[in-house]
Formats: sequence, C-alpha cells, structure tokens
Amino acid sequence: MPIHVAITRRVRPGCEAEFQQALREFFQTSFAHGGVLGATMLVPPPGSESSEFGILRTFADEKERDDFYASPIFKAWEEKCRPLTESGSWTFRPLHGLEAWFRSPQNPPPRWKMALVTLLGVYPVSLLIGLVLSPQLRKLPLALNLFIVSALIVMCLTWIVMPRLTRWLKAWLNPSPKKKG
Repeated sequence: MPIHVAITRRVRPGCEAEFQQALREFFQTSFAHGGVLGATMLVPPPGSESSEFGILRTFADEKERDDFYASPIFKAWEEKCRPLTESGSWTFRPLHGLEAWFRSPQNPPPRWKMALVTLLGVYPVSLLIGLVLSPQLRKLPLALNLFIVSALIVMCLTWIVMPRLTRWLKAWLNPSPKKKG
C-alpha cells in the first residue's frame, strides 16, 4: 500500500528561486531511491506573502519511506537546503483518508470524479451496514446508532474500500495526457 506524506518548509526571503531550483534537482535525484513513487512541489501563490513551500511524496510502503529519509540522498538535500530555509520550519505529516485517496503525482482528479468515486464507496458500505446491523442498532438511541454507523463507514472506507477503488479506477481518475501527433 503506497504511503503519502506532506512536507512544508519556510524559505528565507530572497532564496525562493534558488530553493525551487534546488528542489527540482533533488526531485530528479530522489527517484534513484527505488521506493519513491512520486513527488510534487507546491509553491506559494503569486503575490502571496507566504514563504512556505510544500512537497508531496509517495513511497511504495513505510519501510521505503523510512529508508529514504535515512538515506545519503536525503541527508545531502538537508545540508544543501539548510542555508535556504528558516531554522525549525520543517514539518512532516503523513496523509491519510480522503487527502491520500486521491493523491496523484500529476494533478488531482476533478472534484466531480472524486465525489463520484467516494459515493461508489459510501453507498454499498452504508447499505451493507444498514442491512446487517439495522435490527441491533434500532435498539440504541439515535445519536449512538448514527455514531456507530458513521464510524464503521469511515473505517471501511479508509482501510478497505477507497484504497481499492482508487487503485482500480486510477486510469479514469488520472488519465495519461494524450500525445499530440
């Protein structure tokens, strides 16, 4: 199961262009580490006063992620970008749930596709839970009933349904750009 992470760094004023170029070069060399499946740079919007850059990375699994962050390639990157970024500005956050289901090394799919795939996951799960557990859940207060149903739906979607749906529908969610001939 692929692992997705989000990293942010605040870049020192005046170092934005140099950091961006260094990050592009690092992206290229980082694919030498076999477990790296994708990398995307997020830059502050034009005219923004923000100096925060984002990096989205996808790894084959947790072991590959951990190996990458312990690798000489990553340690060299850390040294190279240290003078370009503000001290202590590095954040690292694993992506889970909805934010990771539709994570793409290219562009995210349109929202209508994400909504449709989510509905394709929610409807059968909620129907199954309703059919199987309805007699027992009716005995509970409504708030508790709805909480249990919601928790079961979220757990089924997060760990079972959505990882499979997004994998099965990957070509439709993120079609390859058509070559112009």
